[in-house]
Amino acid sequence: MLQKARLSFPRLQDCIYFSHPVSRMGNSEAATTANNGAKLVGKVRRDLPRDRLFGFNFRLGTDGPVPGFVARDLRCPGSGSPGGYGATGKEKNMTMFKRAAGLAAMMLGLAMAQPAAAQTPVKFTLDWVFQGPTSPFLVALEKGYYKAEGLDVTMDPGQGSAGAVQRVASGAYQIGFADVNSLIEFNAKNPGKEILAVFMAYDFPPFGVYALKKGPIKSAKDLEGKKLGAPVFDASFRLFPAFAKKTGIDKAKVEHVNLTPQLREQSLVQGSVDFISGHYFSSILDLKARGVKVEDIVAMTYSDAGMDVYGNGIIVSPEMAKDQKAVTGFIRATVKAWKEVIADPALGIAAAKKRDPLINDALERERLDMSLKMNVLTPYVKANGMGDVDPARFARSVKDVAEAFGLPNAPDPAKVFTNAYLPPKADRMVAP
Repeated sequence: MLQKARLSFPRLQDCIYFSHPVSRMGNSEAATTANNGAKLVGKVRRDLPRDRLFGFNFRLGTDGPVPGFVARDLRCPGSGSPGGYGATGKEKNMTMFKRAAGLAAMMLGLAMAQPAAAQTPVKFTLDWVFQGPTSPFLVALEKGYYKAEGLDVTMDPGQGSAGAVQRVASGAYQIGFADVNSLIEFNAKNPGKEILAVFMAYDFPPFGVYALKKGPIKSAKDLEGKKLGAPVFDASFRLFPAFAKKTGIDKAKVEHVNLTPQLREQSLVQGSVDFISGHYFSSILDLKARGVKVEDIVAMTYSDAGMDVYGNGIIVSPEMAKDQKAVTGFIRATVKAWKEVIADPALGIAAAKKRDPLINDALERERLDMSLKMNVLTPYVKANGMGDVDPARFARSVKDVAEAFGLPNAPDPAKVFTNAYLPPKADRMVAP
């Protein structure tokens, strides 16, 4: 607790400060210190404005306050103590004394207060609505982890990964969360305007297609001649050609029915489509919410089919990529929150609930648990920490995705993902 400065003479420009340690010092010890070599901090500079004469300790000519000390005495010449400094008890104007003492205490407190550092504004877009799997971003925002990194983050829901990539590419958003495979396509089509992924969140992708066991689809080969219901921007739908190639089916024999995300699972339940595509933790649980038992769903994930691609990650605009400190700070804050959500998933659900009070807590908890188990806490992440990629595997995935999208050339993997912004490995070990 700061001690009040004591004044003995109103001629401030001629005074000097004495300072004493305040930690664990009683009154008697403080008095002894004052009488036997109190720490002389230095003369108050005559060239300072009068509103800066109080509250500063000028140690060896520096202008910064001395950590661990307070200005206890302000002693002035001609006051009757040895050497001409000290209290005389002969002040003629007590009103002036009290005012000066009060001003000293006030200005000392103001001087000790550090101004808040300027915050870098950052607009961040998710790939989809606020749900359990992306709740760590909300936790980092709510608990002030981004602000602690000097970032003033504004967070918005998205309308699919392709849309998130476009938002970041346009400069409307500086950072986004999107499927890295959509990024591969964008970079291949926009040489010289590449967007970088700087953190891989889903080491295993959540992509897949889903049907009902009561229907005719039992295996991938049964998809031929059937109707696939999916939004055109859905990541699983965009990668369906690669899945078809891996499983040996003719994609030309599959009819696409364009659906909004809100109608996707409902259309499967009603029978207007034969199967749908989507993130595993989204489609399975959305079907469950519509009364379908998990055991009554035929799920074919792209990973099980041998597609060794990655999932979602953090992407940054070319302009944002120039700010190493800000990008690394954003990642560091996010990883900190992800680690906390892994340890206590209820923390993430509570944060998502504040953004969308209508979410089903139990359903979102299950969705979060699924994503952590299947997509985040993989053997690679447990051994190497969250955020990085295996270079050889990533290079293969870029090539496979380019072929799936019918791109003339696969982009350079180094222009799609970089680990240059990642915090140290020890800071990214998120597994319990």
